Parts: sequence; C-alpha cells; structure tokens
Amino acid sequence: MTDQPAADWLTLPAPAKLNLFLHITGRRDDGYHNLQTIFQFLDYGDELSFRTREDDVITLSPAIAGVPDDDNLIVRAARLLQTHTGASQGADIRLKKILPMGGGLGGGSSDAATTLLALNQLWQTRLNDDELAAIGLQLGADVPVFVRGQAAFAEGVGEVLTPVPELAEPWFLVLCPQVHVNTGKIFTHECLTRNTDAISIRSALQQGGRNDCQEVVSMLYPEVGNALNLLNNFGFAKMTGTGACVFTSFSTEEQARTALIQIPAEYHAFMAKGSNLSPTHKVLFRPS
Repeated sequence: MTDQPAADWLTLPAPAKLNLFLHITGRRDDGYHNLQTIFQFLDYGDELSFRTREDDVITLSPAIAGVPDDDNLIVRAARLLQTHTGASQGADIRLKKILPMGGGLGGGSSDAATTLLALNQLWQTRLNDDELAAIGLQLGADVPVFVRGQAAFAEGVGEVLTPVPELAEPWFLVLCPQVHVNTGKIFTHECLTRNTDAISIRSALQQGGRNDCQEVVSMLYPEVGNALNLLNNFGFAKMTGTGACVFTSFSTEEQARTALIQIPAEYHAFMAKGSNLSPTHKVLFRPS
C-alpha cells in the first residue's frame, strides 16, 4: 500500500505512568489482589500513529519481536472496539516503541488505551469514557486510568478510580534495570505482603506510602535492588508497579538533569515531568 500523506495520520503519545505507592490490602477468592495506589502520568512514552482503512483489517508496524499480533494489546484493543461497536472500518497503526516492556511503566496498557481513544474518534463510534474504560479493563487493570486520562487514586485491582488533580507535578528520574520482572511470580510469592491496612485518599496525599512488591522484587532480581540503592543517593527511591523501573523525584528540571548525568552508562535512564492530565488527552482533546 502506498504511504498516504502525514496529514492523513493521527499521531498521539502513549505516556508512561508511575505508581507513586502500591499497597496490597488483601487477596481475593479469584486469586487477584486488592490494592491501593496513585497513578501519575509522565510526559514521556511511546508514540502511535493511526489511519483508517475501508476494510476491517487491523495492521501494526513494526511488529514487536516475540509478540504475535493476536497477543498484542494494540491489535486486541482495536479488534475489541470493532466487536463492541460493529465498526466496519479497519486501521493501519504505526508504533514508535520507547518504553521498556515489563518495566512497570504501563507501556502496553497505555498503547491499548491510546488505540481505543484514537479509533473511537476516527471511526466515529462515539463511546464515552465509561464505555471505553470497560472495554479497556478486558485488556488489563491499568488500561482504564489511561483511557480516563487523569491522575487517580486507584482501588480494587486498579480499576476503581478517583481523580486527584491536586497532585504536585515534579520532575522524575527513572532508572530501568535490564531485567524483565515476572508479575505473576511476584503476586504468588509467599513473602509478598498482602495485609496492608487500607488508607484514605487524604492520607495517601499527605503521607504517601510504600511499594509492597519492592522487597520481593529486590530479593528475586538483585539488579532492581542495586538500582534503588543508586537512586537513593539522589533522593528517596521507589519502584513503580511490580518493577523493574525505579524512580525518585525532584523539584526542578535542573536538579533532575544534574542527577541524570551522574547515572552510569550501563543503565537506561531518563527524566520526565509528572503530569496530572495524560499527554494523550492534551493532544486529542485540545481546543482547536
């Protein structure tokens, strides 16, 4: 197929997220865990471009090594939206992959949410946020927060969201150890804390919290513990999600940049500003 002009493509960011803390408050009968966390977005992430097709085919390029299209959350999101709405159109999708897979930054979930938001507009399927979030939840517990696009206090398995627009938006330094953490392995580990007392949103905003997965991940993946120790030289370091990425915050861009240039070259590291409104929403819904 001949490339169409750039104007025919809708290009959107698919931002990273951080879990500013992650408390596990119990284990459910279905094996899933109840948790509490605060999600905040970063102005850093993947980039996706979309154009419609007259047939119902979904294409994705480039392919992600080791991930068949049928397992890719981008393709699955597009097909779920087709099925749910009866949309007869398809889409060509291009992915510029920046975020590491399995790092706890929500890259796959963010890609899926951006796909739902973009195609809902391009295909004119006119679903509201509640409907898109419900579709997204079928793909993963983190997808709804990216669909809704607001920093949020999350409960349940991460899908019960309360916006927290009053969060500070600091600069973050993020370090990504070169390991892929097996989330299932962490949540089934016998040493995982599963009985942290539930807290209120007010307490979370005033006092913060810890990451209940961090100790187990650091034990099983020493590279994560080493990264935490390194970042602790610059501030209070935490792990996001089930890892492997770790982060610390700074008041200014200059402080974050000064720390970044001191990170050894063998680490993948980046700095980014926190954002209470998803960069996807800033582009997709900005005033014309």
